[in-house]
Amino acid sequence: MRYSIVIICLLFSIVINAQVTESGEPLEKKVPLDGITEKKLMKQKRVLPYAPIREADVFWEKRIWRVIDTREKMNLHFRYPKKMFAQVLFDALEEGKLTAYQTNDNDDFSSPYQKDEVMSMLYETDTITSFDPITYEETIEIVFNEFDLDDIKRFRIKEVWYFDEQSSTLKVRILGIAPMRDIYDETGNFLYEMPMFWVYYPHAREALAREQVFNPGNDNSPMSWTDLFEMRQFSSHIYKESNVYDRRIKDYASGVDMLLESKNIGSGIFNFEHDLWSY
Repeated sequence: MRYSIVIICLLFSIVINAQVTESGEPLEKKVPLDGITEKKLMKQKRVLPYAPIREADVFWEKRIWRVIDTREKMNLHFRYPKKMFAQVLFDALEEGKLTAYQTNDNDDFSSPYQKDEVMSMLYETDTITSFDPITYEETIEIVFNEFDLDDIKRFRIKEVWYFDEQSSTLKVRILGIAPMRDIYDETGNFLYEMPMFWVYYPHAREALAREQVFNPGNDNSPMSWTDLFEMRQFSSHIYKESNVYDRRIKDYASGVDMLLESKNIGSGIFNFEHDLWSY
């Protein structure tokens, strides 16, 4: 009888120790879950490729450049502290999922940056001199420090508005996204802002589709950054349209006139579609 009890205890111990999670990980080694379910759907999300467009079906198109200011209320999710949108882009660049392109005057994504050039933009290098207390030898170490993401307050967007004759609709397609970094002098005074690089959006859709956007109304929102951009859930203003002089609005307007010109360009696109129909 005594041996039977010992055998039963051993079998019960084996059963308890053999319990594993659904993923095959032992219970005692399972990492605590910050929530009630494992968030897997976003990581497995795929995006549908763009539908092909025939050149003959594009009746009209206009290139537009916009600026997204993350300090506006509608754009605060770009600055979500746990993972800012700039951090999403930087992580994808470091992992090799995206390619950074130079911010030349044409913005045509023709000049990609090399890997070391991208890393020099993402990290600030510094040198530290240290002394060995025994040998008194001096060594110089190179340290890579991440710059403050709060210095990126605005993003540039390059897009194309076009009228598709096949569907008889006015559509828009984003071509590129460029983070704008604030530059300060040695005393901390703001000097200017400059675009760091361009990311070709059609190539970035796959990576952005796996990053969730913070939704203040629902923590379980399945919206990704790809969804946000393609549903146009952001606030922006136009700072340039394609023109014969290739100039920005600030080159021929100032003050309130710049804002009014930006609104006029947006209204002109809407009116173009409206005027195509007869009522």
